[in-house]
Amino acid sequence: MFEQYILLDSVKAVKDFVRIVNDYPYDVDLLSGRYIVDGKSIMGIFSLNLHTPVLCRIHGDQNSDDMPKLLAELDPFLQHD
Repeated sequence: MFEQYILLDSVKAVKDFVRIVNDYPYDVDLLSGRYIVDGKSIMGIFSLNLHTPVLCRIHGDQNSDDMPKLLAELDPFLQHD
């Protein structure tokens, strides 16, 4: 499993994020406070407070062949410490 905060601060960012994660077989959850939504659902994401970073949880084996590619595509959204 992979967890990191992401920032989706525009409609374009949400659309790009959903397009990327839908290309992979992993379940993706976004957590904001006590809310958990499907990270592959545009409507679900827009129900969150997007003014602050949300926790992105990807349910998959980090040692799989395509996980590094997914994480590379998501890099623009990741909040680096």
